[in-house]
Amino acid sequence: MKTVVITGATGFVGTALCHRMLQEKCSVRGTIRTAPQAASLPKGVVPVLISSIGPNTDWSAALAGVDTVVHLAARVHVMKDSSGDPLTAYRLVNVAGTEKLARQAAAHGVRRLVYLSSVKVNGEETSAPYKEEDCPAPQDPYGISKWEAEGILQRIAAETGLEVVIIRPPLVYGPGVKANFLKLLKFIDLGVPMPFSSIDNRRSMIYLGNLIDAIIICATHPKAAGQIYLVSDGEDMSTPLLIRQVATALGRRARLIPFPPSLMRILGKLLGKSSAIDRLLSSLVVDNNKIRRELGWNPPFTTSNGLKETAGWFKKQS
Repeated sequence: MKTVVITGATGFVGTALCHRMLQEKCSVRGTIRTAPQAASLPKGVVPVLISSIGPNTDWSAALAGVDTVVHLAARVHVMKDSSGDPLTAYRLVNVAGTEKLARQAAAHGVRRLVYLSSVKVNGEETSAPYKEEDCPAPQDPYGISKWEAEGILQRIAAETGLEVVIIRPPLVYGPGVKANFLKLLKFIDLGVPMPFSSIDNRRSMIYLGNLIDAIIICATHPKAAGQIYLVSDGEDMSTPLLIRQVATALGRRARLIPFPPSLMRILGKLLGKSSAIDRLLSSLVVDNNKIRRELGWNPPFTTSNGLKETAGWFKKQS
């Protein structure tokens, strides 16, 4: 792995991956959507302007002489999608855009493409841990688009010999995290009481540093070619336990109060927040034994390590 293209290089995962690839002495090209974004790339990353991602994107400038592509860029999952036709919008970027990249990568002689998919391909909640061989059951447009992209990549791999590796992470946290995890950090830091002590569930997560390490091994290990891997920290925890551990990392006291989950579901329905409440109360656990067994991968960071790093970053931003 000498010359690497990272799509979505200025994002949460992309920035961290660029830093790690540079440490690995790789020549790194990072795709950006606007010229000013070049200033956000880590020093040493060569910017390549790709104005938009879709079926007509020309990736040639990024792919010449490249050995490995790590495809992170996507139309990401959002809680409130403003698009009139979300599935079509997701498919345009996540399916058609990914297909164009993979076909051009194969035509340029790229050896391997690592695709960051999502556990949402498997589904939204589990009674038993998800495994790679489980029948996919995506529930929303984002998950459907990721599943469809996986299928197209596998077909292109069979047609061209391009080595495709698919990674399905659960919730990713770490320095730079946004969305709901950042809100959680803010609420705990402010000492906001949370009615979650009665929740009895289990959720898998992955620390950013562990995900980056998994991406690196999937980009380099000979046995990874053609495989799908579920990844996690391997330390599944309940919502109350997560809040307690985050509070400890922040040096705060977890202010958890009891509230019946059944009433939460009723309130969620009345407020039009049923899906959000379901995610809060349900379990979503992945089995990461396949990547451990086949590639010898073990998460280099514990969840405690990851939360401490995340809390440290958060305090510096406050």
